[in-house]
Amino acid sequence: MRAVWQRVKKAEVTVDKKVVGRIGEGALVFLGVEEEDTEKDLNYIVDKCVNLRLFEDEKGRFNHSVLDTNKEILLVSQFTLLADCRKGRRPSFSRAMAPDEAKRLYEMAREKISSYGIRCETGIFQAHMEVSLINDGPVTVLLDSRKQF
Repeated sequence: MRAVWQRVKKAEVTVDKKVVGRIGEGALVFLGVEEEDTEKDLNYIVDKCVNLRLFEDEKGRFNHSVLDTNKEILLVSQFTLLADCRKGRRPSFSRAMAPDEAKRLYEMAREKISSYGIRCETGIFQAHMEVSLINDGPVTVLLDSRKQF
């Protein structure tokens, strides 16, 4: 499972010109579910998303998390995070999980984030989405449950 975590001042997702998810300060998380991912992978990614210390303390150091600061998370599915671009010019998405099972894990991620008491908004799974954000910092990190990076 892969995620791109971005600290934001605000972010929103629009589908068919209608806002379907919106947050203020917090994190925008793009989530890609891989073929062999399990609940163990999901737990790893969710734990990182809520507990990464990427918000500054009074000394300007990264010492606070979304959980510590009562920030919000906007979770957006993005199978293209699993793109394999090593050969040719057309990426392969063969490692992306089949949609039905990927949707189940995506929805489980939202539930687990919410179980921490964090407000978690989402996009719409498999929809064509427009995502807008104001990146704060910018602070962006890559997460991989198999710890490839």
